[in-house]
Amino acid sequence: MKQRKFLKKRSVKAGLPPGSLVHIGDASQEAVNISLLSYDADSCEERYFRQLDACLPHLGRPGITWVNVEGVHDVEIIRRLGECHSFHPLVLEDIVNTVQRPKIEDYGNYLFIVLRMLRPAEGSDFTSEQISIILGHDYLFTFQEGIRGDVFDALRDRIRNAKGKIRGMGADYLAYALIDAIVDGYFSVLEGLGERIVNIEEELALAPDRATLHVINEMKKEIIFLRKAVWPLREAISFLERGDSNLLGDSTRLYFRDVYDHTVQVIDTVETYRDLLSGMLDLYLSSISNRTNEIMKFLTVIGTIFMPLTFLVGVYGMNFRHMPELEWRYGYHALWGFMVALSLAMILYFRRKKWL
Repeated sequence: MKQRKFLKKRSVKAGLPPGSLVHIGDASQEAVNISLLSYDADSCEERYFRQLDACLPHLGRPGITWVNVEGVHDVEIIRRLGECHSFHPLVLEDIVNTVQRPKIEDYGNYLFIVLRMLRPAEGSDFTSEQISIILGHDYLFTFQEGIRGDVFDALRDRIRNAKGKIRGMGADYLAYALIDAIVDGYFSVLEGLGERIVNIEEELALAPDRATLHVINEMKKEIIFLRKAVWPLREAISFLERGDSNLLGDSTRLYFRDVYDHTVQVIDTVETYRDLLSGMLDLYLSSISNRTNEIMKFLTVIGTIFMPLTFLVGVYGMNFRHMPELEWRYGYHALWGFMVALSLAMILYFRRKKWL
């Protein structure tokens, strides 16, 4: 996640009444794009709009209507859309606040779902944006932050080409297909993280350095971010599987059970990666400590070898007049021979003890 802010400022809403529409997040594009996909078992119509006024007359058509809004920084569009469909002000407030915790809320005639959509990006990184879903009886609204692209292209192709059973199902099945595509995107992100973890393990085994420590710390932040995005999602999916909302058919609940199983798998993988990275940090610290110990051991051995040699040189460096060996013809050569023999003997002893 390049240059991602893990904590976005929410202080701008301090003191404001509930339901105040204040955009919190980063606007990735200036214009708000609105797409409408209306379909039934026999037909499919797709339209794109830049203005909300052009989109409103096409709402409420027979069949299933999916409206996707890219960009929530224009709070006036969100406000007008909410007024047209009588959405609760707290729902609109959560839509423009892009730091929401994944959740689901039942408002009787519609369900409000918040989750995070993750997609692999260049450089073994990934992008993240909040997506809000409003599920009604025969309509579904999705609100994205405005980051270009999403994970719904394959789903749109299935609707256009009438592949599978989605054209003959209700809006609840469309909500399932959207959430399933988002959860499947988590696996793609985790595969990229898994490859990076393998590379880090190889670096730790060969020659770890400060750059390796930096990569480990950055990946720990990404895993924490993933954990915060996935753990609450399990509770939301559980509600869709077991809740008593009349907007969800019994046949669709079976599909949500499958999504719940995938969510649990994602959580298990995230926890495994988290443990691996914690172990890698300990391994890095141990590796650095062992390297330091090896250096200190080598320096200690060198110092131990030179200690008796320094003693001998110090003794014969004294300026006393009457020292027996000073007048000896072969004293200099004998002293050198003794010091060399002593050094070799100490080196052999250290090697025998496996200290070298």
